[in-house]
Amino acid sequence: MILQLLRNATQWLTINNKQILIDPMLAPRGAYPAVAGTGNEIRNPTVDLPIDAEALDTLLSQVDAVLLTHLHRDHWDLVAQERLPKDMLILCQPADADKLKETGFTNITVIEESLNWEGISISRTGGQHGTGEIGIRMGIVSGYVLEHGGHRLYIAGDTIWCDEVKLALDRYQPHVIVVNGGAARFETGDPIVMDIKDILEVCRYAPDARVYVVHLEAVNHSREDRNEVRAALRNAGLEGQCFVPDNGEFFLR
Repeated sequence: MILQLLRNATQWLTINNKQILIDPMLAPRGAYPAVAGTGNEIRNPTVDLPIDAEALDTLLSQVDAVLLTHLHRDHWDLVAQERLPKDMLILCQPADADKLKETGFTNITVIEESLNWEGISISRTGGQHGTGEIGIRMGIVSGYVLEHGGHRLYIAGDTIWCDEVKLALDRYQPHVIVVNGGAARFETGDPIVMDIKDILEVCRYAPDARVYVVHLEAVNHSREDRNEVRAALRNAGLEGQCFVPDNGEFFLR
């Protein structure tokens, strides 16, 4: 497995010689308005992609499948929808299939529980995109465990620390865990993705796994940056287990 962080939750996974684009947000910096109700008007994405237009063209020409945890704009944006061919294989949660069809995509494979694609086992996991009424409004989200050659990678998706995450860790015992940090939130309510406290819980619950934190410094409602997360990991003595890759970094080889 080779995994590269592009920006936010957008990752480029090479597994069993297949190229999977995860949660693509491909627009240039400032292409979209700020997320409403978050206390600032900073346009999204808040940073550019770490690759130039030519490199992005090359990357998109090599995609074998797109894996979507859900359809919020910072995981499946208009540029991705426009740039990817409509017959591209889209792997998604059941809740999103109809919306994808409405936007013209024709090669959709729903992952109900699990499937085997090109020798790769992909299992869908649950999550909670926030708490209370806000969590309900944020909708259904999924994570995925991908396994090949005895290696198991858990992409947790947009979720807080919750029973669904614990269940995934217990059931699949992943070797590598990728969590979405940043403590994004609205002006009222709790974080809708993992904050530092949640990240530390993941590390302590799965001490034998390597943990990577993405989804940082790219959307206007994030509250915690890379430096804060790294400092918390150092203070907790977890810097040898949990890592915070930069945009563009290959963090799994």
